[in-house]
Amino acid sequence: MPYRRLSTARGSGDPQRFRITHPFHPKKGQEYELVGFAHTWGEYRVFFRLPGDLRTQSVPADWTDVEEPDAFVTCSAQRSLFRPKDLLELADLLEVLEHQSVRTTTPNV
Repeated sequence: MPYRRLSTARGSGDPQRFRITHPFHPKKGQEYELVGFAHTWGEYRVFFRLPGDLRTQSVPADWTDVEEPDAFVTCSAQRSLFRPKDLLELADLLEVLEHQSVRTTTPNV
């Protein structure tokens, strides 16, 4: 996904800012200066620093207003806690863990 220019950016010389929008994130609603935007760890992430901190932090871009809202989240009006894509990924993970568990609990004879 190509990075889109934030609507809160005033001009080319002004720092771009973003807001955390994930409904369960403890920093929801807070705004930060954008330090970077990259595809890493299998997803697009937004990089920022807390005021007065030199350490860079990141959150998934889809937890912010940098990306357009997820279509499913918009249509469901946040009445659903999970997107279908997330549930399918969870089912795959549970299947892998179940197979690992079966191998480790087989008694040695």
